Amino acid sequence: MEVPEWALLKRVADFISRYNMFERGQSVGVAVSGGADSVCLLHALLELAPRWALKLSVLHLDHQLRGAESFEDAEFVRKMALGLGLPIHQRAVDVARLKAETGRNLEETAREARRQFFLDSLRAGVVGRVALGHTRSDQAETVLFRLLRGCGTAGLAGILPATGEGIVRPLLEIDRVEVERFLRDRNLTWREDSSNLNPNYDRNRIRRELLPSLVRDWNPLLPDALARMAALARDEEEYWDREITALARTHLVKDSTSVLLRASDLRALPRPVSRRLVRRAIRDVRGDLRRIGFGHVDAVLQLAEEPEGHARVQLPDLDVLRSFDWIRLAAPGSYRDEARDFRLLVPVPGSVANPATGSTLTLSASSWDEKDHGLDGERIPPVIELRNWQPGDRYCPAGDASPEKVKTLFQRHKIPLWERRRWPILAAGDTILWARRFGPAAEYAAGPGSRRVLKISETEEA
Repeated sequence: MEVPEWALLKRVADFISRYNMFERGQSVGVAVSGGADSVCLLHALLELAPRWALKLSVLHLDHQLRGAESFEDAEFVRKMALGLGLPIHQRAVDVARLKAETGRNLEETAREARRQFFLDSLRAGVVGRVALGHTRSDQAETVLFRLLRGCGTAGLAGILPATGEGIVRPLLEIDRVEVERFLRDRNLTWREDSSNLNPNYDRNRIRRELLPSLVRDWNPLLPDALARMAALARDEEEYWDREITALARTHLVKDSTSVLLRASDLRALPRPVSRRLVRRAIRDVRGDLRRIGFGHVDAVLQLAEEPEGHARVQLPDLDVLRSFDWIRLAAPGSYRDEARDFRLLVPVPGSVANPATGSTLTLSASSWDEKDHGLDGERIPPVIELRNWQPGDRYCPAGDASPEKVKTLFQRHKIPLWERRRWPILAAGDTILWARRFGPAAEYAAGPGSRRVLKISETEEA
């Protein structure tokens, strides 16, 4: 008969292999709070490390929330690491102060502080992976918590076994009862966090009151059912992630500050697909989907359903602007920040870089082409400038009968609002010689009899 502790190690090893959590010879930081789960994780990985030739170290964050108790936890972890001959990396963060500064609740603030500590360790190359001690019990509590808050399929996926950032959770199929049995069988000690008894924390009420009540009165196997639901939802999300990645290449237009997509594309796609495409666009701009809920995504989809025109919605850390058929997602204030005036002398012939768009405008000697008239080099003024469009600008493009405001041309050609301020204009004083897309002014346009034609081209930054 197999000894339970060895059965646990085998299940952990199989779970690690299933999700390719470690590469051979990798440096792994084990997040140890001093609680039962993290102590179990550390000792389990110590036994399993030779399979992957892992180089283990210990990571500990002191939240400075429980006075002497927090200090004693840090000392407990430090002595444990030293006793096992492992390097330890510790950090202290005043989570209470951070809470006051950010306005987040205490649980969220502490969670973000831990996450930053782990990501900093990964980015600095201190470790190649960070292993966390979340268990199947944590998974069940997380799924129930998210269900109560009204999550979608992504939320039901719960805690992920591994993330692209390098965070892994080898104990995610092990129950908390099994963890404590493993520790007792080996006479290993751990610390009890007194804050886990505080009923003011949602997690504690779910763990100590709601879930036990549901298990007792409704379904003795509820934790397993919730964990199984998370596994099914995770498989669904992995499938959709691949599908949306392929769709994003076609439907999302990205630059350094924003993501664009067409309202008509969103209307044409099935609702489950368009909803996920919007979530991907939001994630690409913000870096994550924290504080983004169903209603936020639906607000963007509602923009796509509106009659063509201009509209705007504000989401957490996100500005969403609809202009004609385009929807632009960007950080708040980025549209305003991009509205820069510029005015540069243009060598004739020669090139000049547009500081607002990164493109380069080039005037080159050429022969007349009826498809691309260009400017008559003998009629243009000796000094010309490249500048951005200004409200009130007007001129008569070649082929038109009378002058029009450039703003009217924007409307006719359905130029989105965010492109207008940076729109390149060639001018001499108050006289417009050429404008992007609308072409040369009638008075200065080259014709069949022009002896010196200046062709205008614009190349985007590579």
